[in-house]
Amino acid sequence: MPVPTFLTNAQPPADPLRRALVAGGLMAALPAMAQFRVEISGIGATQIPLAAAVFRGEVEAGVAISRIVRANLERSGLVRTLDADQGLDERSTVDLTLWRGRGVDALLAGSVTRLADGRFDVRYKLWDAVKNEELLGQSKVVLAADLRLAAHRVADEIHEKLTGERGVNATRIAYVVRTGRRYSLHVTDADGEGGQVALASPEPIISPAWAPDGKRLAYVSFETQKAVVWVQDLSTGQRSMVASFRGSNSAPAFSPDGRQLAVALSQDGLTQLYLMPANGGTPQRLTRSSGIDTEPVFAPDGRSLYFVSDRGGGPQVYRVGVDGSSPQRITFQGNYNISPAISPDGTQLAYISRQGGGFRLMLQDLNDGTVRPLSDTQDDESPGFAPNGRLIVYASRIRGSDVLMTTTLDGKIKTRLLSISNGADMREPAWGPFGR
Repeated sequence: MPVPTFLTNAQPPADPLRRALVAGGLMAALPAMAQFRVEISGIGATQIPLAAAVFRGEVEAGVAISRIVRANLERSGLVRTLDADQGLDERSTVDLTLWRGRGVDALLAGSVTRLADGRFDVRYKLWDAVKNEELLGQSKVVLAADLRLAAHRVADEIHEKLTGERGVNATRIAYVVRTGRRYSLHVTDADGEGGQVALASPEPIISPAWAPDGKRLAYVSFETQKAVVWVQDLSTGQRSMVASFRGSNSAPAFSPDGRQLAVALSQDGLTQLYLMPANGGTPQRLTRSSGIDTEPVFAPDGRSLYFVSDRGGGPQVYRVGVDGSSPQRITFQGNYNISPAISPDGTQLAYISRQGGGFRLMLQDLNDGTVRPLSDTQDDESPGFAPNGRLIVYASRIRGSDVLMTTTLDGKIKTRLLSISNGADMREPAWGPFGR
C-alpha cells in the first residue's frame, strides 16, 4: 500500500508501519483466549459515593458480578464505589440512616442463584441513602454464558438511575490485536472481556467500523496482499468484499442510516474520498483536492463528513458536505492533526495531534473551537466515542505495549485494559452502538 506523504514525515516514536496505517486506514489484533484486567486511575470532580456488597452466590457462579458492576460504574467517572458489609443481599433490611452517616449516597446488594434448569437468577436492589428509599429492584434470569452481560446491564440500569443518562457497559467494542506476526479482529464487551474473534489472519487487519445497527463491521484486510474493504455479518460470520479497486482501498465508515460507506480510494491517483453502497457497488467520488484525503467519518446527522487532508500543506481535519460541497478546515492548533471522531450529539471532535515528538489525544468543542488535551501519553491513536458520548476509547503505547484506554471527556478518569497474554498488542478500537 502506498504510504501518504504526510505519514512518512510523521517521525513517530513507534514503528513506521503502525503510524502509517493510522491515517491511511490500517491497524492490527489478538489471540482467542487472551485475558484482561481493568486498571482505573484518576479522580473525578463530582462522584456519587456508592457502597456495594459482594453478591451472594457469585463465587459459586464463577463470575464476580459485583466486581464487574463496580468497575463499570467507576469507569464512567460519575460514581465512586466503596465496600459494603458482607452478608447483605437484596432481601436484607438495611438502615439507610446508618449508611448515610458513613458518607454513602447509595447502597447496592444482590445475589446470584443457580436454577434447576442450569440458568442463573441475578437479583439486586439499589437504595438511596439520602432520600431513605429503595431506587431499584430487578431480577434477570440468564444462561451461564450471559452472566457477564447481566452484570453490565445491572451497571447500566444503576448508572441511568443515578445520573439520568444511559450507560454503555452492555455495548461492545471491536479492536485489532497483533501477536507476533498474527492478526485478529475481536468483538468484546465494552470492558475488553468476553466476546469472539471475528477474523484471524497472518496479514494486517485494520480500521474496524461499526454499522449503526450493531450487526455488521466494515474493516480493511490485507489477506489478498493489498488493502481491501470488507463488510462482515457478526451473527453469521458471512463476509463480503465491497471495495477492491485499483490502488488502495481504506478507511471505511458507515453512514448513520447504514446504507452507504465512505471510503478512501486511490484508484484515480491520489487518495480521495468516495461514497458507495454499503453492500458494494460503484463508488462516487466526493472530494477532488490536490492533496491526500482520508479517514472519513460521518456527522451524526448524515449531512457532512469529517476527514483528514494535507491539501493545506500538513494534515488537518476538514468537513465537507455529503455532496462534496463547501469543504471547510476544522483544526488549526498544531501542524499535524489526524484521526477525527465525532461525538453522538455532533458537538465534540476527538482527534490525534502531534505534540513535540509524540501523538496525543485532543478534544475540540465544535461550537466555540476550544481545544484541550485528554491524555498524558505520547503515542495515542484511533479515538472513538462511546454511544452515550461520555467516554472516548483510544489506543496508546505504554511501557512498550500497545493497550486500549478509555477516558472521560475531562480527562480525569482513565481506564486501561491490560492484556495478560504475553506479546499481544491491542490497537484500533471502535465502540459499537446501543441495541445489543
